[in-house]
Amino acid sequence: MPPWYAAATALGVLWSILVWGEPRASLVIVATALLVLSVVMSVVLLVPINNRVAAWAGGGAPDDWQDQVGKWDRYHYARVGVLVGAFVLLVVALA
Repeated sequence: MPPWYAAATALGVLWSILVWGEPRASLVIVATALLVLSVVMSVVLLVPINNRVAAWAGGGAPDDWQDQVGKWDRYHYARVGVLVGAFVLLVVALA
């Protein structure tokens, strides 16, 4: 998944440069910022939980495993919402 995030962000930056000064530039810039936010959310919120879950395989799950899985789900849904918002803005900018 990281290559897709990097590619989408790079294309957003390129598109922002190409439409600079046009009315739709603000939509593309905000969408690109949302793509960056989704990457930050992945690294800061989801990866640490994934690392903890990976460690469970050897030592068994902790007592609060359901809370941790629920937290991961909530963060994931928020990240998906950010990504959907970004791509909606890009579609609007394209139209």
